[in-house]
Amino acid sequence: MRFTSWLVATACASVIAASAATAQEKKVRFNMPSAYPGSLTLIGEAAHSFTKHVSRLTSGTLEIKFHEPGALVPALQAIEAVSQGSAEAAYSAPGFFAKADTAFIIFSSVPFGPAIPEYMAWIFKGGGLQLSREMFAKHNVVNFPCNVIPPEASGWFRKEIKSVDDLKGLKMRFFGLGAKVMEKLGVATQLLAPGDIFQALQLGTIDATEFSLPMMDQKFGFYQVAKYYYFPGWHQQASWQEVYINKDKWDALSDQHKAAVEAACALTIQEVIADGEASQWKALTEMRDKNGVHIQTWSPEIMSAIEKAWGEVAAEESAKNPNFKRVFDHYTAFRKDYAIWKSIGYLK
Repeated sequence: MRFTSWLVATACASVIAASAATAQEKKVRFNMPSAYPGSLTLIGEAAHSFTKHVSRLTSGTLEIKFHEPGALVPALQAIEAVSQGSAEAAYSAPGFFAKADTAFIIFSSVPFGPAIPEYMAWIFKGGGLQLSREMFAKHNVVNFPCNVIPPEASGWFRKEIKSVDDLKGLKMRFFGLGAKVMEKLGVATQLLAPGDIFQALQLGTIDATEFSLPMMDQKFGFYQVAKYYYFPGWHQQASWQEVYINKDKWDALSDQHKAAVEAACALTIQEVIADGEASQWKALTEMRDKNGVHIQTWSPEIMSAIEKAWGEVAAEESAKNPNFKRVFDHYTAFRKDYAIWKSIGYLK
């Protein structure tokens, strides 16, 4: 009885101490421009989940206010705003900062890259996060992986793609390193912010597009213009989004507020993985059965050509950018070590 009473008393004391610490916290407010619309399934919703988790974990003493793309800064300049100090935080993806260094794309997604478990292993336990933070530190930014989504589709097309020749001359929205691969196959690519894609496709500014996985693509209504939907998403088997905080602002936060940011991202990652894996079948079957979408898989010949092109892109990027080579070699070495576990640990 005495021991039980001691445990209860100790637990109560801890709660009281934590509450007192929270009460003493100075209220901090960050503005967080986003690269993604807040209504966007999974990705945009994750940003709102993150801010709610932070508020709950800090009893409202750290408020991170989400801003829609373009409200404070253009969607693709959110990270740059954090670097310059014009925004305290941002929600975006490492690949959107590629103009600073193409190596940043490796922390977003890699063609023919790993699925979520392997990617997480490299990021959190294999040294990937340390590498990305070293790079972002040069821009006065601290980054926090805060969301990872399952495999994407590899594109919406107006007509069936029967050979590599059918790709030549197409104008297509494409993200990251996959865009460089498509260019090798004769596609003219451009990077558009999520909110600009549908109009460009509808107006014919682009002939085709990739964006994300079925439950998100469905919301954008790409099937209204293009009926051929291709898989697998060779360019993005898993894709990361992150929260970025200005380093000076981060350093000024209390330990409790810092811990809340990290915990909020961990909770958000867990939610998105579960939701992302649970929801794709419904979107696929609805688009197929109700909207006349043709769900296609690439022929072995086209996939072989895509993979060959990726090998060329990886070699060229490594030759052009020593930092890309450093990060890519580190990532590749981890995958080589991981391969024995992947080959025997999972059902094929």
